[in-house]
Amino acid sequence: MTPFSPFFSPLLRRQLSRAILVAGLLGGGPVLAQQPAADGPVTIRLQPEDVQRRRNGSQGNFFFLPPGITGENYVGAGFFGQRLQPYLGNNAEALDFLADYRRQKTLYLAERLVFAGAVGLYGQQVLAQDERQYFNSTQQVAIGVAAASLLANIFITRNTNSHLQRAVEAYNTEVDGSQHRKSWLRLPAPAVGLQCTAQGQPVPVVALRWRVR
Repeated sequence: MTPFSPFFSPLLRRQLSRAILVAGLLGGGPVLAQQPAADGPVTIRLQPEDVQRRRNGSQGNFFFLPPGITGENYVGAGFFGQRLQPYLGNNAEALDFLADYRRQKTLYLAERLVFAGAVGLYGQQVLAQDERQYFNSTQQVAIGVAAASLLANIFITRNTNSHLQRAVEAYNTEVDGSQHRKSWLRLPAPAVGLQCTAQGQPVPVVALRWRVR
């Protein structure tokens, strides 16, 4: 602790001592009150198998743990990720990635419908005549459409999963940065008080305590 200079007049020293004591009583607490701790991390966590999805991987729904939730209580994100959106708040980057994911899932759904339609048309043509047909002109078109659909599927699903994963990463990055900034604000106020000199006169002192929580 570093004492103030003792070369003040007695009256000024008494007034300064009173002011510092009042400040100590009023401001001795933390500068920023800590918020109650959540039950779990403030980030969004995908289930392990969803974290490991890569290009052209499974196109099934993602499952995640919302902020503050622990254990195995994973929530389905929905086919278009619509159940994840409320947790992203106003994070523009995360919402943009989610919009990309929704677009790719829409294309994927359309491609699956086209493929199913082409297969159905081919099957219908097999029994369209008295004699079974396997390669008439209509069936050739159906085969071509089905082949084109499968090729399109490769490009559509190539990066679909990564869009949702990056949406979660963008949200978590912002939250982690915000928590880090708040930790620097949670610093206790300087301790104030009086220290007696060898002659028994009180001298105001200030002790600085720096600790990041």
